[in-house]
Amino acid sequence: MNSAGEVVLSARQVVKTYGSTRALKGVDFDIHRGQVTTLFGENGAGKSTLMKILSGVESPTGGEIVLHGEPVRFDSTVAAREKGISIIHQELSLAPNLSVRDNIFMGRELRTRTGVDFAEEARQTRALMTELQEDIDPSTLVADLRLGQQQIVEIARALSVNAQILIMDEPTSALSAAEVEVLFKVIHDLTARGVSIVYISHHLEEALQVTDHAVVLRDGAIAATAERSEIDLEWIVRRMVGAGFDLGEPPAGSQQDQVALSIENVVADGVDDLSLQVRAGEIVCLYGLMGAGRTELLEAVAGRVPIESGTIRLAGQDVSGLTIAERIDRGLGLVPEDRQRDGLVQTMTVGRNLSLASIESFVRGAFLSRGAERRLVDGAIHDVRVKTAGGDAAIGSLSGGNQQKVVIGKILATGPDVILLDEPSRGIDVGAKGEVFRLLAERAKAGLAVLYSTSEVGECLSIAHRIVVMRRGRIAAEFDAGVTKETIMAASGEAVVA
Repeated sequence: MNSAGEVVLSARQVVKTYGSTRALKGVDFDIHRGQVTTLFGENGAGKSTLMKILSGVESPTGGEIVLHGEPVRFDSTVAAREKGISIIHQELSLAPNLSVRDNIFMGRELRTRTGVDFAEEARQTRALMTELQEDIDPSTLVADLRLGQQQIVEIARALSVNAQILIMDEPTSALSAAEVEVLFKVIHDLTARGVSIVYISHHLEEALQVTDHAVVLRDGAIAATAERSEIDLEWIVRRMVGAGFDLGEPPAGSQQDQVALSIENVVADGVDDLSLQVRAGEIVCLYGLMGAGRTELLEAVAGRVPIESGTIRLAGQDVSGLTIAERIDRGLGLVPEDRQRDGLVQTMTVGRNLSLASIESFVRGAFLSRGAERRLVDGAIHDVRVKTAGGDAAIGSLSGGNQQKVVIGKILATGPDVILLDEPSRGIDVGAKGEVFRLLAERAKAGLAVLYSTSEVGECLSIAHRIVVMRRGRIAAEFDAGVTKETIMAASGEAVVA
């Protein structure tokens, strides 16, 4: 008789090599029936590689996978799914030109003798959306959904196959606090039914809420394992990075008197008569829940969406009517929320992604100066501490944290006076997050004005000189560094959990 907590799937001495690189070095990993096993680790530690092997995306170089006591080998995700294993990937794998219903049932359509049973697919899709407490019409195109809703569809697709082992790789990276709460309830219901869950998240405090077993990967090997009752946040971080890690106090930037960015009574889609100033050398954190208008404000300032009224000034000059390229020329840069879609070109190398926004500076007559481009790329890799084999490496070969550093490096290479960052730590680990924070602090000390948008209170408390809370497209409150987490959350309309 199978009992709750027994091991249902094991990785035994699993090795994975890519050329001369050993991504996994003899990993032993157990998944327990009806419980949540959380896998912690920095970007590049081997988490995603291990999960790809368990779900059939890739095959191990050595070692074995044991399912219900029997060795198995999956040559595809379909083979793994037939054995009850499903994965929700960190980077969304939806088809944007198809409907929500079609994405959920893609490759396993419900059929009658006359064709696809679209009505039944729609009924089941609505039931899944009801379970996830999301009001999304099954016929809606995925491209028309916001990022958080797309994540919900990805989760619904995984739930629809009735998996017995469900791997969740950063499932909350684009979800609001309310959506995370719903997901945690779904996780509780699934484990109560005997479903085993592997949970991967860089939101460490959040992950602790659902963890039964904790496993820490570091440099392709298991660094530690423990039960939930034996661990806390400090335990996880110390074993992830090999020592204690502290993001520290808000950086002591120059905070010059010069106003670098002035937003005056701006009205745009999702933004309602908002005014805000950011001084040279100042890091201003823009905090709010999903839908508060943070992304909409940054996109309006960057010129990606038009404003209905109001004025945007850079160093006192009105740029409201300028194009995106003209604003970049005036010293404005944007690190977008979705790095895969808007920040990187997946078919290009690391170097070309870094140099793309500055390409005009390498033109010499009718030719491109490869030497000048190479110098910029090498300098950017060094400055933003990208872990890569070099500028010629494929961008897809980098971890999520290093890809994000490439996006930031690309913008910094344009020499901005003002940088806008929209959820720049989404999907990156505590180590990479700390490096991003240190980089921004260094640049602020040199006079860069930073407007940093996030839905994580801890980030505001770690990096900001000033915290501006948004709610329903307006500024709800403004605080200096030193304010409490509870005060910020209350100002945003977020419930404070004791």
